[in-house]
Amino acid sequence: MELFEAIFQRRSADKVRPDPVPRELIEKILAAAVQAPNHFKVRPWRFFVLTGAARERLGDCMAEAVKKRNPNLSPEALAAVMDVERARPLRAPVVIAVGVDRPSETRVIEVENICAAAAAVQNMLLAAHALGLGAKWRTGNPAYDPDVKDFFGLAPDQHLIGFIYLGFPVVDPSAAPPPARPSFEDRTHWM
Repeated sequence: MELFEAIFQRRSADKVRPDPVPRELIEKILAAAVQAPNHFKVRPWRFFVLTGAARERLGDCMAEAVKKRNPNLSPEALAAVMDVERARPLRAPVVIAVGVDRPSETRVIEVENICAAAAAVQNMLLAAHALGLGAKWRTGNPAYDPDVKDFFGLAPDQHLIGFIYLGFPVVDPSAAPPPARPSFEDRTHWM
């Protein structure tokens, strides 16, 4: 797939099939991710690939975290919210959580590590699209929750910039034209 075609046609896949994704494809996506630019070659990203029962364990962790965040909910409402959280990681056969290292050297600036990890995610999304996979980048409360971060071995002050849901798309992305996206013109100043 040609680069500009991938950039302009890629879109988030709202629904993916439950079919397993071959490890070789996941590894190609991760290999593309680590080609992202990063200052001082510190490689600040951390990828946590969850499949099978690991997604269920993450769902249990997310459910417990939402329970802690909502101590005043009625038992019925709490049970419903916990069920929703528990099911989130099951929306795709592969979930890749992306964490960011804290700077360990004074010359490294935190936001540069975050930007590098975000660039790695964009590479993952484009690679998934080029391989015929569907992907969606999500955050939400779990990405900021210290218990969810702890599930991945991250410290509370480390960043978890999102969860990439990955699988074979239910709808062939090439079946419909990509949606119109805004122009760069209203956000660009030529100087």
